Amino acid sequence: MAESALDRYFEISARGSDLGREIRGGLVTFLTMAYIVVLNPLILGFTPDVNGKFLAGGDAPNLPAIAAGTALVAGLLTILMGAVARFPLALATGLGLNAFVASIAARYVSWEQVMGFVVIEGLIITVLVLTGFRVAVFKAVPTQLKTAISVGIGLFITLIGLVDSGFVRRTGAGPVPVTLGNGGELVGWPVLVFIVGLLLIAFLYARKVKGAILIGVLVATVLAVIIESVAKIGPSFISATESNPAGWGLNVPALPESIIASPSFASLFKVDLFGGFAAAGAVTAALLIFTLLITDFFDTMGTMTAIGAEAGLLDAEGNVPNADRVLLVDSIAAIAGGAAGVSSNTSYIESASGVGEGARTGLASVVTGLAFLATIFLSPLVAVVPYEAATPALIIVGFLMMTQVKDIDWSDLTIALPAFLTIVLMPFTYSIAVGIGAGFVTHVVLKTATGRAKEIHSLLWVVAAAFVVFFASGPVSDLLGI
Repeated sequence: MAESALDRYFEISARGSDLGREIRGGLVTFLTMAYIVVLNPLILGFTPDVNGKFLAGGDAPNLPAIAAGTALVAGLLTILMGAVARFPLALATGLGLNAFVASIAARYVSWEQVMGFVVIEGLIITVLVLTGFRVAVFKAVPTQLKTAISVGIGLFITLIGLVDSGFVRRTGAGPVPVTLGNGGELVGWPVLVFIVGLLLIAFLYARKVKGAILIGVLVATVLAVIIESVAKIGPSFISATESNPAGWGLNVPALPESIIASPSFASLFKVDLFGGFAAAGAVTAALLIFTLLITDFFDTMGTMTAIGAEAGLLDAEGNVPNADRVLLVDSIAAIAGGAAGVSSNTSYIESASGVGEGARTGLASVVTGLAFLATIFLSPLVAVVPYEAATPALIIVGFLMMTQVKDIDWSDLTIALPAFLTIVLMPFTYSIAVGIGAGFVTHVVLKTATGRAKEIHSLLWVVAAAFVVFFASGPVSDLLGI
């Protein structure tokens, strides 16, 4: 009876799924994004604010508190997404956003004040959802541009997987920004772990083996632990002046001495809501909040579209079921992230890995959220899974999302060029919002230039204008001396 009620509530059978697929999908999503519990403290914890103080630590970094807060908010909001929106989407501190937040603290205001900016941005987006504006903008986007967003995100997560695994790396100098491995050559055992994981998942997926992605990640992790125990490779980053090109990207895959950790929540509720306006100046504060808002607003829209398309949940117009609830929970996540002192929380495209495993409902998100909550006390286990074992899942899912490119009308320039820019700029700029913005602005310009302005939804004019301001924020800041 309980399972029947669960099935009805999450529409598991109606969406062509089953309990096992949802659980596996939720675990795969967690494994591919659990790195944020380790990475977020490194991005936020070592940056002193304008007063020389550290987040949650005062005069010294407090990484355990940031890690616990990161896992807590990710867990609670992902469960909320699953239970309320019933959509297979997980949330956590936004990468890119957290680096931007750290830069604001380092240059303009205290940590408490920058978290106040995050809360304000979240409140504004929540109002936009409650008034129906955010959903209306989503529905105003042409179907083929929504398809382009999905394809672009597929390429984006593929690049993330290739870079995080060490298969592709930044050159650091010269005209070529990235290259194969280290100086054009693959080096080190970690890259081998990535290749083995990728080929194993591809093989299992081709053979239609249930749990292909989960099996691949776990086998690659075991292989990584064995290799590290024998070869003692160590991390790739040693110090600001020393590195190990053959080392592991983030986590060193070794069995922990203890699996239980005592959490600290020193970062929670240390927020100064309005002090940043006086500290940075009203104009500067407004521009910083606007940048956070635009990024949050459209990153989530793109992620939601991509996950819905990959799961086969979009309607004929490319709209997501329960879009209003999805966007509302995401907006609340921004507020929660600021209030918890861990930066804005947002929807994670790594959720696509769980969808690739078969997840179709919010039950997968509940599983992911519970795993994050467990991480608060079992954080040493998270450090066992290295980048190189988790990132093969992103490559496979990126391929699956790329197949949607055939649904774009490449004969119509007013659709084809905006779609192309949307697709290529996401990976090339490492930003979903930039790709979306370029596509929207180009779409409006080309439709107008070809005498087809009547085909442009009125809201797209507003959004395109907002993106023009977003793209011009640098020159405007320079002009104002900010």
